[in-house]
Parts: sequence; C-alpha cells; structure tokens
Amino acid sequence: MESMSPPPVRRIIVERDPRTVSPPVAAPTSNGGGIASAQGLAARRAEAAALHPVERMRIEELSVAYGQKLAVNKVSLTVNRGEVLALIGPSGCGKTTLLRSLNRLVELTPSAVHSGRILLDGQDVDLLDAPYLRRRVGMLFQQPNPFPMSIFDNVAYALRERGSNRPSRREVEPAVIEALQRAGLYEEVKDNLEHPALALSGGQQQRLCIARALAVRPEVLLLDEPCSALDPLSTQVIEDLVVHLRSEIAIVIVTHNLQQAQRVGDRVAFMYLGDLVEYGAAEQVFRAPVAERTRQYVGGSFG
Repeated sequence: MESMSPPPVRRIIVERDPRTVSPPVAAPTSNGGGIASAQGLAARRAEAAALHPVERMRIEELSVAYGQKLAVNKVSLTVNRGEVLALIGPSGCGKTTLLRSLNRLVELTPSAVHSGRILLDGQDVDLLDAPYLRRRVGMLFQQPNPFPMSIFDNVAYALRERGSNRPSRREVEPAVIEALQRAGLYEEVKDNLEHPALALSGGQQQRLCIARALAVRPEVLLLDEPCSALDPLSTQVIEDLVVHLRSEIAIVIVTHNLQQAQRVGDRVAFMYLGDLVEYGAAEQVFRAPVAERTRQYVGGSFG
C-alpha cells in the first residue's frame, strides 16, 4: 500500500500573540437549588448594567432592636429600580427585620424600636402615612396568602381599598387584567377569573399575590422567602418573573438559597448577627468576597 504524505501545515500570520480564553465555570452550588451557568449570569449582569439603576430607597445607619435584643446594627445601603437586591445570611441575622423595616411592618411589634433613617424618593418613611407607604412599598410573604374569594376579586381588592368610593367591576377590570399579565398569570386563568383563588396551585397563588401587589403600582416590592414553599418548577417561574419585573420596580428579596440569590440578585447584602458584613455586586460577593466571614458563608462553611 502506497504511503500517504502528511497534510500540508498551514501557517497563519497574526499581528499579535493569540489570547487564551478560559472555559466557562459553573457557579458554586453550596446551598443547592440547581446550577446557574456562568454565561447566563454574565448575560444577566450585562443586562442589569444596561438598565441604568435609579435609587428609590436609601437606608442610613438603621438599627432595630426588640427590647434589649439588637436585630439590625447601623445598616446603610440603597434599593434601586433596575436591580434586584438579595439579602442573604443565616437564620436570625436580621435580614427579615431589615426587609420589614422598609414598609414599617416592624413597628407592629410593640417591643420594636429603631434609629437611623429610611428614605423613599427622598422622603422619610416615618413621616408618611403607613397605608400609603405600604401601597408604594408592597410585600410578598413566604406562604402564599390569597384571600378566600375569586381570582378577580383578590386583585381588585387592592384597587377598591385605595379610596372612599368603591369602583365597579367594569372600572377595575382593565387594571386587574394588566396586573395578572405583569405577574405572568393571566394566560393561565383568563377563562375563569371567578375561579376560587384558594383552588390554584401554590405557584399560581404566589403569582396571584404578586399581581395583587402590582395592581396598585408600587415603586418597591419586598419578597420574604417567596419560593420557600414552592416546587422547583414554580420557583423557576417566580424567579423569571422577579428578573423581568426589576426593569419596572425596585425589588428586595430575602433568601436562604444562595443559588437563588445568584440567579436573581444583581446586588447582594450579606448580614450576620445584625451587621451588614458585605454589600456589592452579586458576582463579586459570590466569586471574590472581601470579608472572610462572607467567604465562609458562601463557601458553605456555616449557615
């Protein structure tokens, strides 16, 4: 058999040395919840940067105590439209107290006292009427809490309670439909808006509660472990919705799930024993934390 000559060697002349590109690295999975690709995270960070975040709330040296127990210690940070701020940290670190302070729910606890300031568009929230503040700064809780009424009436309730005159169904219907659409639920329920809300699945109930909050057009939306009672598929739907909504309103989410914080958070605040240990861009906090305590927490050493 005649031997074959080797193929010719092609030489490419370049003006400078080639640059080696590292392969993408999967995000760490210290607290479970799936693996978010580095490409996806990078794309979302670039998208967030393009939104030009606008400050909606400013927290200045906030401290909160329940009796003699200090829960939040001189925390300062900002809440911006165009970003999702994820509050992380072990149980009892003060992140839920901080969240509930933003719309003055903490003051419903008789023993609670606070110092420092929280500003909404430059106004001290302590000087605002509480119901008015809570319309502008809505909140979603761990467990879905739809009212025992129809899907339509759940969303319309928020609209009807805003003023002294109770609007008719025809008057509120456009706003109800819009809120359901913004919450990503309308296509699933549009054929039966009189369906009992409590008969919806857990994920649908949580999106209904989001629609109810969105109906009054808040500037800020607070989420306290919104996916803790949901299955993985429903969790993904809620997370996608949160990422989408951040272009319209400022969002703050408390989560124990570090993977969730990486997937939805643009900025991350790590709290420990009431202190704000680290606050910065999500990629920096998770991949190059400055504080040793942060490095231990995101690395899974404690939690």
